[in-house]
Amino acid sequence: MGFGSYDESEQKDQNVDTDDSEAVNVHENDHDGSVEFEFDDEESLIDRLHEMQDDADED
Repeated sequence: MGFGSYDESEQKDQNVDTDDSEAVNVHENDHDGSVEFEFDDEESLIDRLHEMQDDADED
């Protein structure tokens, strides 16, 4: 057998006994609210963003 080969007879009809009672509930902590941000000096944040982008372009 070469690298990555497998016996196909071992791959057929595999039965897996699963117990869903201990499964992770991905919706357990869902949030239906909203988020709002307030900035005192929005212009300085935009200016800082442009500075960061310029620094990245120079690299």
